[in-house]
Amino acid sequence: MKVLVIGANGNVGRKVVPILHECGHEAKAMIRDETQKENLDPRAEVVVADLEKDFGHALEGCDAVIFTAGSGAHTGPDKTELVDRRGAMKAIDEAKKHGVHKFLMVSSMNADTPENGPEHMRHYYKAKGDADDYLRASGLDYTIVRPGRLSHAPGTGKIEAAVKIADRSRKRDIPREDVARVMVHALKHDPLGERVFEILSGDTPVDKALEAL
Repeated sequence: MKVLVIGANGNVGRKVVPILHECGHEAKAMIRDETQKENLDPRAEVVVADLEKDFGHALEGCDAVIFTAGSGAHTGPDKTELVDRRGAMKAIDEAKKHGVHKFLMVSSMNADTPENGPEHMRHYYKAKGDADDYLRASGLDYTIVRPGRLSHAPGTGKIEAAVKIADRSRKRDIPREDVARVMVHALKHDPLGERVFEILSGDTPVDKALEAL
């Protein structure tokens, strides 16, 4: 499967690309600037495109999209609107236009309840939630993954996954590498189509946690 990674130069995206190859897929890495190519796994096919401009050509020849782009939780509302909300919605529209029916979204916990998050992050959660809702209504085969707070710790390959994780107090973080692994492994779990679920660090191997969903 050829997979377009939108946000391939981000902290999660750079980990998604090699895991795709490890799992037998082809990665098409979308970056904004040619100079970012040096940050990527050399096996990736690189396409230069800007999420805030016309990027339809990036989807040509692809079978699926993994959307990992994000403005970051601490950016201002303007950038969050451009990337996390409008950018994601444009990517969904382009996927439909180009016949790419499988779309996987890296979202966030609290995307469905932005009012429960810290005030300075509510615009971020709201943008993520709006993009999720747009994807759910798109008619695409979607998987929306809502991780907790991301860390730079090495991945463990073990997570907790549920539609809604009841006890979030013990394990608030999840390594970005484990989020990347979840996104790639979700490609082969067809029953995950049209599913939304949360993930945190846990004790269950990624594949088994996804199978349990």
